[in-house]
Amino acid sequence: MKNFEFGIYSLADIGTNPLTGETPSPSQRLREILTMADLTEQLGLDLFGVGEHHRLDYVVSAPPVVLSAISQRTKRIKLTSTTTVLSTVDPVRLFEDFATLDLLSNGRAEILAGRGAFIESFPLFGYDTKDYDALFEENLLLLQQLNSNDRVTWNGQFRSSLRNADIAPRPIQNEIPIWVGVGGTPQSAIRAGKLGVGMALAILGGPLDRFQPLVDLYREAGQTHEKILNVGVTGHLFIAETTAQAREEFYPFYKNYWQYVNQQRGGLGFQLSFEQFEEMTAPNMALFVGSPEAVAEKIIKQHQLFGHTRFLAQPDIGGLPIELIERSMKLFAEKVVPLVKNYIQQQ
Repeated sequence: MKNFEFGIYSLADIGTNPLTGETPSPSQRLREILTMADLTEQLGLDLFGVGEHHRLDYVVSAPPVVLSAISQRTKRIKLTSTTTVLSTVDPVRLFEDFATLDLLSNGRAEILAGRGAFIESFPLFGYDTKDYDALFEENLLLLQQLNSNDRVTWNGQFRSSLRNADIAPRPIQNEIPIWVGVGGTPQSAIRAGKLGVGMALAILGGPLDRFQPLVDLYREAGQTHEKILNVGVTGHLFIAETTAQAREEFYPFYKNYWQYVNQQRGGLGFQLSFEQFEEMTAPNMALFVGSPEAVAEKIIKQHQLFGHTRFLAQPDIGGLPIELIERSMKLFAEKVVPLVKNYIQQQ
């Protein structure tokens, strides 16, 4: 079986620590992300990613810029966006940025494209939200052409035509790996399968088997495609020596996270009780919070369901201090990863 990959990603939210009331500055938050990337490489993990947002309460609006900085501090790990908001970025500019990253990193660039959970980028860059899905599909098709060809001729609905246009620079890799982030819509899974791109499932909670129908649709849609179909899983992560300790320590930060995310989306905040949180972290649920053994069991169970080849963990939400983020990362790499690898190698 193909090697199973483990990675870390950040969406770079600037959250206030609910226990101390301290809020990191944007520069401090970026330094934390660089520290996380360094540690990802030092721990022997496989990849690191940052996501794109265009809000004052997030610090990364330009993933290829941040990833380029990381590329000069690391030698081995793959570098990916998690995600690029493909509906509101020019595909030519996007490809050129990541091709440049690929050259700087000696062939380690990837693109994980999604439609985004927020819509601020639409008015910011002059797009209409009614074209939300059509923009994404057209831009994804064009991005694939740019990835495959040195010169491109293109006609579409939303951008100017291309006439035998030079697409430069070219990456070190023959093609930059492209993944599509899928939250829960069957249409997105089917499209990813038909186009032969990787599918990254954003699993933030719920029963472990909740996303099985999407994986089935993805693989069914891609049956006639020549490319190998890869499934990845992404999710929130917090690890302590025991599950009880992990729940007790993480609860105020997780509650804080969902309060401000819901407010960012125009809601009134989300009041999460500890009893609700305990239920969300139960063995049959997909929130990756607990002891190393409990987290490993959840990844293994999902591998039995999905046959996925990649797991990306987000350990830095809700205003968590860097010390707790680093502890989760170390327990993940040193205890969870060996357990999962041992299981997969025995299959």
